[in-house]
Amino acid sequence: MSGVPQEVSFLDRPVARLCALGVTLLMVAALAFMHRDDLFPAEQAAVNPDDPVALCLAARAADIDKMAAEGTINADQARLFKSRAEALCQAQLGNSGPPPRQ
Repeated sequence: MSGVPQEVSFLDRPVARLCALGVTLLMVAALAFMHRDDLFPAEQAAVNPDDPVALCLAARAADIDKMAAEGTINADQARLFKSRAEALCQAQLGNSGPPPRQ
């Protein structure tokens, strides 16, 4: 054995591990940013005041939610009533846009 120290590869140094950690953190942050709506859903989507169908559906959905909270109807009935309310609002007021997100 000679007394000459062997050269250490860059990938074996602590700096390379810090770089890998940095890349990992950046990728996690990018994924969290892309899926921010999935991770932190909005309580309720804002209703467009210019869309009569959305206003109609929002009013009907509020009534249906109130009935469900009172125990008048169950969750399955509430889903059915909301789908029917959407069809009713579309038929009465026309298709001016997509219904608000729930």
